[in-house]
Amino acid sequence: MADPRISVINERIKEIRNIITVSSGKGGVGKSLVASTLALTLTKKGYSVGLFDLDFTSPSTHVILGIEGVQPKENKGLVPPSVHGLKYMSIVYYSGEHASPLRGVDVSNALIELLAITKWGKLDFLVVDMPPGIGDATLDLLRLIKNIKFLIVTTSSLLAFETVRKLISLLKALKVPIIGIVENMKMNNTKSIQQKVQRLGVTFLGEIPFDIKIEESIGKTNKLLKTIFAEKIDEIASKI
Repeated sequence: MADPRISVINERIKEIRNIITVSSGKGGVGKSLVASTLALTLTKKGYSVGLFDLDFTSPSTHVILGIEGVQPKENKGLVPPSVHGLKYMSIVYYSGEHASPLRGVDVSNALIELLAITKWGKLDFLVVDMPPGIGDATLDLLRLIKNIKFLIVTTSSLLAFETVRKLISLLKALKVPIIGIVENMKMNNTKSIQQKVQRLGVTFLGEIPFDIKIEESIGKTNKLLKTIFAEKIDEIASKI
């Protein structure tokens, strides 16, 4: 029997013009920071934006954005609170500060539930922060939402890029649009990652240098938007 929530998902997202999934091959590459700063940057440019933290492994966008004391409101579904000019929803509203040790069907069920109950309304952009890797959440999102585009984050590490290469291969096989690749935490002048991306026939969106000021900007959005990191995200946002 078909899950009735799946038809509800289509209704929930029908007024969203662009759904950008920020993903990575592995954790620790700055994916959530890219997603959060991208959402802030698009908001600053005058777009209506939503940020959806679906990182079941370790949701952190609320920490990055300093979000406290707000909750979604019930109105025939859940209406995301407005924070820093954008609409915000996170798995953390359900898991709290505890780990979410979900596997297989539990991940699928939680993802479907969150997509079905969240009322975004009209948005120019919905930025989705995904768990790292090619797991159940990524595969389910590909199945449930047809008009998503992927922005993929890597570092200069060849180990990090190897997992990214596999993700790119999957997305290309499924004909899922890839906006491009961001090389984060750049600490040298080599172009090896850029060259590898271009050989795969994917757009290289740019490099973001390692920024020592990022850590002291966590939870302080005004400070975050003044970092070199945010300047580079602004350049990348103009290419989306």
